[in-house]
Amino acid sequence: MRKLLLGIDIGSSSVKASLLDADSGKALVAKAFPEEEMVIQSPEKGWAEQDPDMWWNYVQQAIRHVLSKSSVQKGELKGIGIAYQMHGLVLVDKDQNVLRPSIIWCDSRAVGIGEKAFQSLGEEYCLKNLLNSPGNFTASKLRWVIENEPALVERIHKMMLPGDFIAMRLTGEILTSETGLSEGIFWDFQQNGLSQEVLDNYKISKSWIPEVVPSYSIQGRVSAKAAELTGLEEGVPISYRAGDQPNNAFSLQVLKPGELATTAGTSGTVYGVGNTPLYDPLSRVNTFVHVNHTKENPSYGVLLCVNGTGILNSWLKKIMGASKIEYDEMNNLGSAAPIGSDGLSFIPFGNGAERIMQNKHVGAHLIGLDLLKHDKRHMIRSAQEGIVCALTFGFRIMQEMGLDLKTVKAGMANMFLSPVFRKTFVNMNKIVLELYDTDGAQGAARGAGIGAGVFSSEAEAFEGLALLETVEPNDNFFDTYDEVYTLWNKRLEAIQQMNL
Repeated sequence: MRKLLLGIDIGSSSVKASLLDADSGKALVAKAFPEEEMVIQSPEKGWAEQDPDMWWNYVQQAIRHVLSKSSVQKGELKGIGIAYQMHGLVLVDKDQNVLRPSIIWCDSRAVGIGEKAFQSLGEEYCLKNLLNSPGNFTASKLRWVIENEPALVERIHKMMLPGDFIAMRLTGEILTSETGLSEGIFWDFQQNGLSQEVLDNYKISKSWIPEVVPSYSIQGRVSAKAAELTGLEEGVPISYRAGDQPNNAFSLQVLKPGELATTAGTSGTVYGVGNTPLYDPLSRVNTFVHVNHTKENPSYGVLLCVNGTGILNSWLKKIMGASKIEYDEMNNLGSAAPIGSDGLSFIPFGNGAERIMQNKHVGAHLIGLDLLKHDKRHMIRSAQEGIVCALTFGFRIMQEMGLDLKTVKAGMANMFLSPVFRKTFVNMNKIVLELYDTDGAQGAARGAGIGAGVFSSEAEAFEGLALLETVEPNDNFFDTYDEVYTLWNKRLEAIQQMNL
């Protein structure tokens, strides 16, 4: 009998499910729903919301698809792992009904609340105990609800992160993890537990916080109701959960101090692992509990995030005629423009307040446009170079913190499918890039195998992980890309001085 593992990845653009054969370590089938990107509602400027039951609907479709395509038999599925978009807020009542749309990761409404708490809690406490300012994270979003929707507050039974919500729909149990609470800025790293100071400052009831379980563990079993809706076998355990960036690092076997992972989907990230609790004094990058953290063997993830990454690429696709051009064609067009895009720079910060910009709304800007010279080739290349410049800006913050950035791992997906993006990334940052055949859903499936005891170790879980390509930097291009970054950074500084 086969030993199968199911991974579910709840993004803000789509929900993906992947079925993994535990013996071979290979994905048998994967599917993302919907075909087009999921809707993000923005009732007011800077807001971003999604309906959690929309995620659940697409989770059901994705699960039914992969089970059907693989003809899964009774007893074959051994565990389910869940990865999810970080920092979102889901609120339910005592009957597990959703009380309001989820305030998701790129929503900026709570920036001011976090800044106020940074002062009232004290910078020393926040940086030493929380390793971050409260910022625009989940705790601040919950405080916004408390301040602005008092009638709803009376009905709150539990607050959750997006992955906790999907696990609840599958099992009927409401649980969360240390990783999740740390990403919401509820976690005190000195006390290795909930921050009572944050709860008191924000007037958050401790009863709203779910019970905490390890990332690798049996976290409930598929209920009869969920089995009927999804086609899953009743009783299959949920045995792993993690936010998308810790999970992406996990999916690339980034688990030891000094190892680094990167993504370039809707947002772009770099995630470095360490065994000491580092923090940035300006809180432009953030430190969270990693998936393999224990009190005896601590493991922390330092996250650099650029909100405006793949979303800029998809915006360009739309304005160029979404049905008339594909991403492969865009990548080919971009490669036809010279390095530096003939002086055209794209500032990509157009997807809400940017953490590396100290929670400012910098916006997206196309600078240096020459109507007699530039065309769509230059726009595409300048967008990809601009995204890498933004990541480089964050890289340098991480280097100031003492992280050694030499080799980075990524999945062969999203922006990394573009040769221009890959070459710009390695040469601007003078690093080696390893590209693997994996994604978040596969990572969640491997995590489920560890949590359910199907794999005896993390090493065994990754025996089937395939390295597809290694991209080496070329020192002949270092000076040229340094010039591209210098011009981009100079223009960014000018925008900030103008306070647009």
